[in-house]
Amino acid sequence: MDFTVGSATAAVAGSFDATPDPRLREVMQMLTQHLHDFVREAAPTIGEWNTAIEFLTEVGRSCSDTRQEFILLSDVLGVSMLVETINGQEGGTESTVLGPFHMTESPRRELGDSVDLIGGTRVCVVSGTVRSTSGEPLAGASVDVWQCTEDGFYDVQQPERQPAGNGRGLFRTDPEGRFWFRTVVPSHYPIPTDGPVGRLLAATDRHPYRPAHVHFIASAQGHEEVTTHAFVAGSAYIDSDAVFAVKKNLMVEFVETTDPDIAAEYGVEAPFVHAEFDIVLQERS
Repeated sequence: MDFTVGSATAAVAGSFDATPDPRLREVMQMLTQHLHDFVREAAPTIGEWNTAIEFLTEVGRSCSDTRQEFILLSDVLGVSMLVETINGQEGGTESTVLGPFHMTESPRRELGDSVDLIGGTRVCVVSGTVRSTSGEPLAGASVDVWQCTEDGFYDVQQPERQPAGNGRGLFRTDPEGRFWFRTVVPSHYPIPTDGPVGRLLAATDRHPYRPAHVHFIASAQGHEEVTTHAFVAGSAYIDSDAVFAVKKNLMVEFVETTDPDIAAEYGVEAPFVHAEFDIVLQERS
């Protein structure tokens, strides 16, 4: 059969008919259909298609042990959030993107420890409870956190200034499902713009900024894991996140607290900033 604009899709999709894995067969044939439809509609020149291939090649070359440019590309195109939303929990805490900076393992820390290893200007305590959708507190749940500094940088971005593991911690909830740790109020920040994704944003006149947030991955035996954020309410760019990850229910008030008794409870001095963020996990079926 001649390979023509009209016959191309059927020929390529048919080449996957013998794929043993039915899900892989389905996905590859669906991808073929949509990709060919896009190419027919956009009608790129050979030069434009070569530019696209060069761009994706550069995205791959920009990846390293501490940087994931493909995740960044997925994020700025809204694909990461679309996948998260499709696969989100029913009744549990809403999920958001993993982001490109969960590239190193968070060090294990005890409840109440500080993840701020460089001494920020304002002490912040983040506390909460991990529960099931039935309301049961989940003792021993894993709470993995990571965030940027007050200046908007992750440890992997400033290895000469920040010790590895700054802004990161892996905690276990207490018998009542509670967790708490000391940190700093994170800043809004730009996603990395020194690579191909950054140049794409510049070429399309899009800003690279994310509102201030703390990342979480929470998991417990018998429950679905959730990847989410606690967004600092009122942060700059809260209405125009470069990766489309903001959800109303994930906005958290970071409030200055002057009560010395509450400060003593968390082992800090008043005044300090306090944020409460509860996490709800869906029971695994």
